[in-house]
Amino acid sequence: MIQIYRSRKDIEPAITDIIDAPCEGAWVRMTTPTDAELTEIASSCSLPPDFLRAALDEEERPRIDSDDGVVLIVLDIPMVTQVAGIQTLTTLPLGIIISEKMVVTVCNRQTPILDDFISGKVRHFHTVKKTRFLFQIFYRNASSYLHHLRQIERTISRIEVELHRSMKNEELFQMMELEKSLIYFSTSLKSNEAVLERILRTKPLKMYEDDAEFLEDVIIENKQAMEMSQIYLHILNGMTQAFATIISNNLNIVMKFLASITIIIAIPTMIASFYGMNVGDLPLSGTPLAFETIFMFSVMISVLLGLFMWRKKFF
Repeated sequence: MIQIYRSRKDIEPAITDIIDAPCEGAWVRMTTPTDAELTEIASSCSLPPDFLRAALDEEERPRIDSDDGVVLIVLDIPMVTQVAGIQTLTTLPLGIIISEKMVVTVCNRQTPILDDFISGKVRHFHTVKKTRFLFQIFYRNASSYLHHLRQIERTISRIEVELHRSMKNEELFQMMELEKSLIYFSTSLKSNEAVLERILRTKPLKMYEDDAEFLEDVIIENKQAMEMSQIYLHILNGMTQAFATIISNNLNIVMKFLASITIIIAIPTMIASFYGMNVGDLPLSGTPLAFETIFMFSVMISVLLGLFMWRKKFF
């Protein structure tokens, strides 16, 4: 799908109009494009075809490249997916191609980060200001990571409360999914930071003073998201290890309790077995109250053994 937008210069806040064909100062948004659409935009906008296809590879890592005045920036954005009915967080490449005339974005999925520009949630957004538009995408991306990280924090707190009440595998599986999401986030944020640092160092795009200051704010926001992901990852690792130890300890307690009960029950069973094997000359074998006496004796031994084990904290 191809959508083309252009902001009006003479209106503040800027209104972004949908137009029919690419032109100078436009933003071409490509979402899950077909081969025909890629060929059309590459031809009409004079862009390298491999730049347009770069972000369509889900294994593409964040990077920056240039060719004949056209700059390609690939960054990782957070994405919510459904796997076997379970909501998980992962990352997806977003390609941003900046030429002398326009900005082209390419992504395999519809992303809320770009939707915010169209809905007017991003202040001071103009499609004509290409460099600032790029930095605004980076800033919204870092803010999106922070939003998802806060959701992960709330989920971790909820799972911790549930684990205090029960020790089911479901909570541990949720923690594993969160840990995987945090690893994706941490890796992607580090790669995005490398791209931002390279832009700051090499200045492949024309930047004004305000753009340079905004880029520094973007780097700070990205660093904050990266630090938060590392903190939550450490917390989650600690929780996983702690609750795995607790579950193992609870299992040991249950096994020790069952072993103690087995020993206590084995005493009357063993005594009854002796008297049931027709062995002669056993104590009390010829008395009228043999059964009652032996039964009470067995119970007394079991009770004493149970008290001894309780004093020794076997259960």
